Amino acid sequence: MFLTEPYGFRDRSALDERRALLEDEPSVQPLRAFREELLARRTRRHPDAVVPDFDPAEAGIEARALLVLEAPGPMSAGPGGSGFVSVDNDDATAAATWALRDEVGLHARTLVWNIVPWRVYGVADADEVRQGAMELRRLLPLLPDLRVVVNAGTAPTSGWKKNIEPYLVDGPTVIDSWSPGQRAMSQPRKRDELKRAFERATHLVG
Repeated sequence: MFLTEPYGFRDRSALDERRALLEDEPSVQPLRAFREELLARRTRRHPDAVVPDFDPAEAGIEARALLVLEAPGPMSAGPGGSGFVSVDNDDATAAATWALRDEVGLHARTLVWNIVPWRVYGVADADEVRQGAMELRRLLPLLPDLRVVVNAGTAPTSGWKKNIEPYLVDGPTVIDSWSPGQRAMSQPRKRDELKRAFERATHLVG
């Protein structure tokens, strides 16, 4: 989480710098390989699948906290999007996540991903959530220091409970909360509950 204000990728030079960092940052390289393998699996049946990259400004394989959202939006995986799962994206969900993390100091040792890692046109259905959760299970062994997972939204929460939790032994602490999307964040109670989830994650990260 490097940039000093939300909507950071409105500045195309910032996005160019992030793309260069993707090539050079050691902690993200195993995740790049994971993403390439995931994309290859997905495109066998869905040739037009789009899976954005992990943000190399985040913690990579050194993450202690994993924030799980629903699915990449158009400013992440659409035409003209950044190509990253990032709180610096030029959209309201990314900006809300950026702001809440900044408020509680959840800057370091954190990674953001989605329960459905490919672009979804509409709302992710139960089968897509199940398939995405299976991919997330493949990701977890690459995060050996993981201490806490925040499931931000109903799809991440249900996907984790049904498709990941039963297969874990001595897994990370799991915190279920609200989506950082505009509908939930327009309600002060839900925003406050998500903020408290991030605060708890911050303490667990240490």
